[in-house]
Amino acid sequence: MKSCRLLLLCFLSIVAVSSCGKMDPVYRADLQAKKYLRDQYMDVYYYWNKEVRSRNAKLSPDDYDIYRFFNAMLYSKDRWSWMEDRDSYVSSSTGTYVGGTYAIKVTQAVEDFDDYRVWIRYIFPGSPLERYGVTRGAQLKAVADIDVSEGFSSQEKVDAFNRAVAVSPQTFTFRLVDGRDTTFTATWATSFTTDYILKTAVFTNEDYPGLNEPVGYLNFISFNNNKVPELCRALRSLKEKGARKLILDLRYNGGGDSRASDTLVSFIAPKSAVGKTYVTRTHNDNLRGRGYDQSTEVKQNADNLGLDAIYFIMGSGSASASEMVYNGMRPLYAENVHHVGRVTYGKPNGMYVLMYPGDRSSHNAYDKGDYSKLEYVFYPISFYNVNSASQHIPDEGFTPENSGCDDIYNDFGPKERDIAACLHHIVHGYYPAEPATVNLRRRSEGGVIDKLLLPEEKTNSNYGSYKVQLSK
Repeated sequence: MKSCRLLLLCFLSIVAVSSCGKMDPVYRADLQAKKYLRDQYMDVYYYWNKEVRSRNAKLSPDDYDIYRFFNAMLYSKDRWSWMEDRDSYVSSSTGTYVGGTYAIKVTQAVEDFDDYRVWIRYIFPGSPLERYGVTRGAQLKAVADIDVSEGFSSQEKVDAFNRAVAVSPQTFTFRLVDGRDTTFTATWATSFTTDYILKTAVFTNEDYPGLNEPVGYLNFISFNNNKVPELCRALRSLKEKGARKLILDLRYNGGGDSRASDTLVSFIAPKSAVGKTYVTRTHNDNLRGRGYDQSTEVKQNADNLGLDAIYFIMGSGSASASEMVYNGMRPLYAENVHHVGRVTYGKPNGMYVLMYPGDRSSHNAYDKGDYSKLEYVFYPISFYNVNSASQHIPDEGFTPENSGCDDIYNDFGPKERDIAACLHHIVHGYYPAEPATVNLRRRSEGGVIDKLLLPEEKTNSNYGSYKVQLSK
């Protein structure tokens, strides 16, 4: 009996191995992925690899799934590294969302105005709600039969709201920015593709009295390499209309791909900066010794806008690549670069896009847009960014020279607080006085729950990235 029990225990301890002594294929593939992650990626590219290598060598892959294994290998001070699976990567890199969306972002002005009502933070061009006149600054008053005009008074109401916006078709009631109330029934888009550009415009004296030249405006929310053609078209349109000053709105831009940010810089940097460094990536000792600490220069671009001044609108949603572009422009523009809005997110580093499988043939397929073999993508912090003056991005973020609230009550245009501040500075040479804060609180007696509508930069631990593609 003792022998039988011993044999049974031995059998149970090797459930991952067949009677022929071969590993189960699924178990073997999972183990290979974890070992590849540790040996080929974390031990080589991770910025803090020296600090964690001995500890990570003792970690047993069998004790974790691959997500927890990745997290277990991170340095204690690392709050930025993350990973994702193939579907998540493909969706974010192509800008295509599948499964149903109304393509809007809603929020509350709790921090700035103690206002718990529900507002459109921004709406993607092509949203199913766009045809009904819904823009940034519209107030959501009801979904189905749920009245949200006064905010949320109970968790039950929050839950009911969440269920309602996950239904299609659905009936909405909005108060539009012109003061009209409208009720309509809309059907969500089952597949939605965005170019991440919320608005491109040129403001003139007709838009803002006192302007004696056209001022360009560009609002986009992701440095996505697949959307570079759309970004180039938008910037060329500003050049064609003679804009020599640019308001670059990155308040909701959490960063992205270095190839897209490099392209943007080639359009907006001073023409005199061509060939000059705008960012240098500093690595761990291992990669530094292999020549990875290389600087990125401003590239020649026949469509460079030839700007005289540039105004960055940034806030807590401006992270990583957005901060890196601003930091890179500071020494190149000197007193002609400005920051309006709020303190930025504070993400001074970046990561290589480390794909698994990571062999050359797999990377050849990825480069052609074939992700059928892709299983995981890892983003361990691999470098820190400094500009040509050796200035880092502060951990606490950049502080604006003109600070104000995020004016969600107006659409993106000359009436919006931050845009108006930039235009006022262009016309008068100084910023306007901040108007007195008006208490717009709309609470019910039962109190208000606001956690539903916290923005992504406050709820997503993986927010913000400056990603560099790693070629094999």
